Amino acid sequence: MTLATTLTIYVARRFLGATFAMLAGLTLLVALFDFIELLRRAATRPDAGFALVAQIAGLRVPFVALQILPFAILLGGLLAFWRLTRSSELVVARAAGISAWGFLSGPVLVAFAFGLLGTVAISPLSSAMLARAERLDYAYLRASAGITALAGGRLWLRQADRGLEPQGVAILSGRPVSERATGRVAVFAMTDVSLWRLSANDRPLARIEAPRARLLPGRWVLEDAVTFNADRTAGPRQELSFPTDLTPARIEYSFASPDTLSFWALPGFIAVLEQAGFSAVRHQLHFQTLLSLPVLAIAMALLAAGFSMRSSRRGGTAQMIAAGVAAGFALFVLDKISGEFGEAGTLPVQLAAWAPTIAGLLLALALLLHLEDG
Repeated sequence: MTLATTLTIYVARRFLGATFAMLAGLTLLVALFDFIELLRRAATRPDAGFALVAQIAGLRVPFVALQILPFAILLGGLLAFWRLTRSSELVVARAAGISAWGFLSGPVLVAFAFGLLGTVAISPLSSAMLARAERLDYAYLRASAGITALAGGRLWLRQADRGLEPQGVAILSGRPVSERATGRVAVFAMTDVSLWRLSANDRPLARIEAPRARLLPGRWVLEDAVTFNADRTAGPRQELSFPTDLTPARIEYSFASPDTLSFWALPGFIAVLEQAGFSAVRHQLHFQTLLSLPVLAIAMALLAAGFSMRSSRRGGTAQMIAAGVAAGFALFVLDKISGEFGEAGTLPVQLAAWAPTIAGLLLALALLLHLEDG
């Protein structure tokens, strides 16, 4: 094993240890504050005990870890590279002719592994546990009841008008009632239902009024429904079946946070949302953000190296490390701002999700080129 390979593995191990310690410490710290906030909210809820609050806080831990992973990589890298520089290990290695681009390949691979693990493994675990935590939060700690609180208690849905001629779109409105189960099939029901059928050029085709509608697999069943045709004539009361791609879970998830959906489930769910007429911008933005996480992790590792590998004899080490922390915070702010622009439709979703990552990567490469090649 050559000297360069040995040094790369050694630096990677130091980087891995510092990053993992920083990730664990920051996750526990944020989870503690989250637990305290949940305790404060539960103080006025007699049915929310300490065990329930601890369960909700525990279910949110993977989500917290995923959110702070890039910042943990940055701080862990700053700590690891600062220690290596202070002990002159990196200075001696570079004096021996080993390029910084060589021994940084180990930390870059470690950072990429952290990001990839966060995207493909931690994200599905986080989404499942966060969805459970949100349900418990709504049930015991919040006054509202999810989608039933929308638009004065009415729920509005839009879907493709498939299986009927002429084809167009259908808009449903009703008051959601408690979901029940029929055998093994979940049933979603609404009362005081109105359904409008529109043609492809938004011309009215029919209006259907029903006191109750049930969502069964592949179809809406409207009970005791009256159909008003385009000429305003009313048909007889009868039970109508209306084809749909919606399911109770898809209706619930369309109003839930995209963080409660697994990375693997997002592409298919985005397609279903767009076919049903829902806005999928938030889910597309979240999916692109998860895709960019491994690259963002690499950018954070290189950024940490660029800000902390300066020789301590030249002075200004504390200022450089502080500048690294400030750069990480600036990228965090940029991510939030670009995300808001992306959700508003001002920026394309891909640009809004990838802009902070590309900015951080370019800044890190510029610092390292200046440090290594002058």
